[in-house]
Amino acid sequence: MRAFHSDQFGFPLPEGHRFPVRKYRLLRERAATDLATCLELQTPAAATDDELALAHDDDYIRRVRSGELEPKEVRRIGLPWSPELVERSRRSVGGTIGACRAALAEGIAVNLAGGTHHAFRDRGEGFCIFNDAAVAARLVLAEDRARRIAIVDCDVHQGNGTASIFAADPAVFTLSIHGAKNFPFHKERSGLDVELADGAGDVEYLDALDSALAHVATQLRPDLVIYLAGADPYRDDTLGRLALTPAGLAERDRRVFGAYLPAGVPVAVVMAGGYARQIEDTVAIHAETVRIACECSHEWADEWPQRRTETLGGAATRSGGAG
Repeated sequence: MRAFHSDQFGFPLPEGHRFPVRKYRLLRERAATDLATCLELQTPAAATDDELALAHDDDYIRRVRSGELEPKEVRRIGLPWSPELVERSRRSVGGTIGACRAALAEGIAVNLAGGTHHAFRDRGEGFCIFNDAAVAARLVLAEDRARRIAIVDCDVHQGNGTASIFAADPAVFTLSIHGAKNFPFHKERSGLDVELADGAGDVEYLDALDSALAHVATQLRPDLVIYLAGADPYRDDTLGRLALTPAGLAERDRRVFGAYLPAGVPVAVVMAGGYARQIEDTVAIHAETVRIACECSHEWADEWPQRRTETLGGAATRSGGAG
């Protein structure tokens, strides 16, 4: 299974900054050690301006590139601007583009970063500069690799930027399952929003997830799923406010994969948020997501070409031809 990583493109942060940038390096190192026989680690290409413009305003891209963001815009993002941050952001988007293309060919692939779902078309916020899932989805559609995409967002915070970008786009369905009272405090309208009370645990979460996945299945049969596997619903996450256990989060991953892979629908996985008191807990949760993805990749490897052919044949029948 292919896994894209961009942690080698570092960027400066002030001492004590709450963004856990170390988790990406630790995750890649752990995956390279524990999953060496499963993973093919790759460095993604940087997303180009033209690719970013599929989901972002040209002037916003230019101002990010040249460091001309207003101070209030930088404060909203929460990360100090630097050329290194711009390069890292482009690489993170490139990782999700690579994961989507690889998943379409092979069934499942992973970006060991990504999930920057608070980035809007013309602004960033919440540690998010460019919206990797939105850019990748638009690019896959433009390349005619897919006609319908579902973004299944299981970060604990609503994917407000993603919801806004796709509000009037019938080709992309957005599902966000998140804390009702958590950031962002002004929420956008996703295709389906599932709001959970503070302190919700494994049972409540998994029941809500099952209902949401069933609802999405009645709305569309996607050609690709982009799955934001946030680690921040974890019970000891400093920004989470939910109470999931590591076992509950692992079961969440299995249920998302199980809803799509057996039906021949590829899944591109991105990591999204994670702010546990102990960074090792966040890394362990993300690593378990990658491990389960590897298991699924192995389980469906032999059957995938046939299942994918059947899925594409069904899509062509429903749309009146392959186009």
